[in-house]
Amino acid sequence: MSERRVAFVTGASRGIGAASALALAEKGYDVVVTARTVVEGQSADGRPLPGSIETTAAGVRARGREALGLRLDLLDRKSIHAALDRTLSEWGQIDLLLNNGIYTGPGSMDLFLDLDLSVVETMFQANLFAQIDLTQRVLTHMLERGRGIVINMVSGAGLGDPPAPANRGGWGYAYAATKAAFHRMIGVLAVEHRNTGVRFHNIEPGFVMTEAMKLNDPDGAISKQFQPAPPEVPAAAIAWLASDPAAIERSGETLYAQKLCLELGLHPDWRRPA
Repeated sequence: MSERRVAFVTGASRGIGAASALALAEKGYDVVVTARTVVEGQSADGRPLPGSIETTAAGVRARGREALGLRLDLLDRKSIHAALDRTLSEWGQIDLLLNNGIYTGPGSMDLFLDLDLSVVETMFQANLFAQIDLTQRVLTHMLERGRGIVINMVSGAGLGDPPAPANRGGWGYAYAATKAAFHRMIGVLAVEHRNTGVRFHNIEPGFVMTEAMKLNDPDGAISKQFQPAPPEVPAAAIAWLASDPAAIERSGETLYAQKLCLELGLHPDWRRPA
């Protein structure tokens, strides 16, 4: 019998998180499925979004792996600690942490002069401070065991300027600022914890058409700027990082999911004909 591997995935009720949980299950991982939406039809932010912890967990089990569904809210520190405590109590280990969950409330598409500072503070709490807290706790566990993988879902919004203002094909400053700060974590961790048995990766998914993106871009303004990929594309890149020995040498790097999938043939070509 092969040794058990456990993945802890945030934001796993839908989109890239759900697709990644299923892809990891297909690679032999048991998955801790965390998010705010527990059951279908009860979207945590009130928007009509499909997906839930229960649905993703069922998909993991359908692939022959175990699933532990736990509610986790990035704005609720107690829920983060409770999810980690229960995971370690019931399953005893975390071999892979995928920091995928993000803030989905107001402010992400606000113009700079329209920003409310309290909203910006909330966004940093969810998109950066929560991940610092979560990663510190999981990394301590991984270092004690001498092995592990930390994967952070970063964003092109944190790496470059938008092609247009927010709501006209671009994105808002506050969201970009949180993702830019988050992006720096992996490189620092890779330097601080070299040769420990733990490795660290950023995944930049490119423009992905998730359920939430369909609501955020109802007129297709961003889709006209960037050709969207399905969530299964970054999920395939994450599965590769989690399972292929060649990925070990990529610790500390930012990998571009769409480019990686095309170069390695990890996913059928999704692009529109030229």
